[in-house]
Amino acid sequence: MKKIFPKVNNQKYFCTDHLKKDLKGRSVRGGAITIAAQASKFILQMGSTVILARLLAPEDFGLIGMVAVVIGFAGLFKDLGLSTATIQKAQIDHEQVSTLFWINFAISCATALVVAVSSPFVAWFYGEPRLTWITLALTSSFIFGGLTVQHQALLRRQMNFTSLAKIEVISMSIGVLGAIVSAWYGGGYWALVIMQLAIAVTNAIGVWIACKWRPSLPVQNSNIRSMLAFGGNLTGFNIVNFFSRNLDNVLIGQYWGAQQLGFYAQAYKLVLLPIVQINTPITSVALPALSSLQAEPQKYCRYYYKAILLISALGMPIIGFLFACADKVILMLLGEQWLGVVPIFQFLMPAAFNATIGVGIGWVYQSLGRVDRQLRWGVVASILNIIFFVIGVRWGAIGVAAAYGLSRPLFLVAGFTYCYKGTPLRLTELAKTLFLPAFASIGAAIALIGIDRLLAFGLNNAIALVIDLILYSLLYFGIWIVIPNGKHTLLEILQIIKALKQKREKI
Repeated sequence: MKKIFPKVNNQKYFCTDHLKKDLKGRSVRGGAITIAAQASKFILQMGSTVILARLLAPEDFGLIGMVAVVIGFAGLFKDLGLSTATIQKAQIDHEQVSTLFWINFAISCATALVVAVSSPFVAWFYGEPRLTWITLALTSSFIFGGLTVQHQALLRRQMNFTSLAKIEVISMSIGVLGAIVSAWYGGGYWALVIMQLAIAVTNAIGVWIACKWRPSLPVQNSNIRSMLAFGGNLTGFNIVNFFSRNLDNVLIGQYWGAQQLGFYAQAYKLVLLPIVQINTPITSVALPALSSLQAEPQKYCRYYYKAILLISALGMPIIGFLFACADKVILMLLGEQWLGVVPIFQFLMPAAFNATIGVGIGWVYQSLGRVDRQLRWGVVASILNIIFFVIGVRWGAIGVAAAYGLSRPLFLVAGFTYCYKGTPLRLTELAKTLFLPAFASIGAAIALIGIDRLLAFGLNNAIALVIDLILYSLLYFGIWIVIPNGKHTLLEILQIIKALKQKREKI
């Protein structure tokens, strides 16, 4: 096979048998690394949000929010689900991955061209001429993204989370720094454009340095049909899911303008930001691990429920606290000009609460190769989402937030019910797993709201927020302890976290 890149030892990136010998240890180490990286990214994101919210106007964020819908949708085509197919497939070879690489790159270039040509239409749709140049500038990110899809997949397949973590943190650091400097010197909304482009370019360079695999020319008969089918179903789900999830931004931007969309976009971002910091690292570890256990049902179930317990015990209390202290959190992070975000923020909380565990549905579909069912569920859920958004937009951003947030519990129950059908997983076991973290989180939030209303001392906002955090933590752990079997389960979670911390310190 003729090579177009320097020859390297590619075979080490394809075999995964060696991972099963120490799957638990690799999972713990991988979790430690990715959580540390995610914590760093969270600090960078929150820091940039706090600083940029004071240097830029809500309208600046609204303009980027309008383009983000188009860019985000088009970005689905750079992957086509083929990165997950590379991770999930039991056996792959160099010719298959090379062919997938060129498919990803070709589609990414074509997508960039289509989006560039359609940029005037984007500006016309929103009635905002500035969107033309913003859209054109962001199209280059597709090309850099297409170059990294298979390299990142191979690193994840080998559970090489150290390299991935370093790349993500460095890329985001450079992007945030570029945005802040630009905003400081009056760059306005271009500061947010610069941040996204800097992250894309730095990430591409870092991934190619970390992963020494180099593609050869594509092979016509490389037996990738099953992987293309897998990727096609996953992409189909991502498309319908993206459309329904982002229709809220389109409707608000179209009917209510950039300022309301700026409020909504910031509220949505802040609601999901802490959850992403938990879900992303655990998913990056759980998906390859569950994929390697797909032929061992008992081990698969044990691993899955432990991952769900960990993700819910960490994520649910954060959402409970944010709901109880929404006004203080918004005032602290964004300032008084953003207080209009508070009711939107609170209405989105049920969606964030469900998002702490909703990621577990994707784990099952993708690790077991059942993405055809994921696509069917996505179509039904998307149609219902569209109906809720169209109804809610009559009342502006608050109406959309209420329609989306309050409907999520129903979606979650239906989603898990359909997902578990035909698998060894059971809803009753899931309910047992989730009861303690959910009850403790909701109970602590209700108690804290009551305490704040009874004991309003007019303290400084920062001091009041710190006191609320301490009270909420005591209430949360207190409820865990008094519930039957709660103390034992809590100690089990703390042991997992302790193991993660010890592994991180050794790295």
